[in-house]
Amino acid sequence: MARTEQVLVLEPQHELKFRGPFTDVVTATLKLGNPTDRNVCFKVKTTAPRRYCVRPNSGIIDAGTSINVSVMLQPFDYDPNEKSKHKFMVQSLLAPYDMTDMEGVWKEAKPEELMDSKLRCAFEMPLENDKTTEHSPLPKSASASLDDGEVKKIMEECKRLQMEVQRLREENKQIREDDGLRKRKVASMSSPHSTSMATSSMREEGLSTRILALCVLFFVIGVIIGKLAL
Repeated sequence: MARTEQVLVLEPQHELKFRGPFTDVVTATLKLGNPTDRNVCFKVKTTAPRRYCVRPNSGIIDAGTSINVSVMLQPFDYDPNEKSKHKFMVQSLLAPYDMTDMEGVWKEAKPEELMDSKLRCAFEMPLENDKTTEHSPLPKSASASLDDGEVKKIMEECKRLQMEVQRLREENKQIREDDGLRKRKVASMSSPHSTSMATSSMREEGLSTRILALCVLFFVIGVIIGKLAL
């Protein structure tokens, strides 16, 4: 007697695709839909059980619902010349209304009550340009617009400007030390007006130096951004 036609709807229907590289676990998703008004028991089997981990590999799909089955391919040494011979089979049967033991239902099921669907497995490796895109440290436009000579010039200019900023910092530090000495001298002066003028003058000198250092720093940032944007 012929078996009953599969009532579950499989997505994909005929082939599970696994995309490399296969140095780590690669997962494919199999969707099982139950369009009927009966609960359906299912099992997922494979010809290579040591190579795959299936979760869930069995269960019940309620009427009018669907579930996703994760099929995880374990890492292995991929040979592009070797075609995959692995296959999966989704086996199902209508759940009895009074079901209490799913394993018992499978054992007592008649052959004509069982339904099954078979799927092939296909392995795919990413193209070379896909690898370049995924692992490129810079956007394509930026990496193409900067050659070694330009990068070297930017680094030299940046180093020169950093030295200039460091020099200004040293000068500013020296000015602050001189300011401290002047303040001590001014403190001994009796004229409050003279003290105020001296203090104001020292603040203006320190402020001018800070403004100059900030301008140089902004110039460094502007040069680097401008070079990368070309």
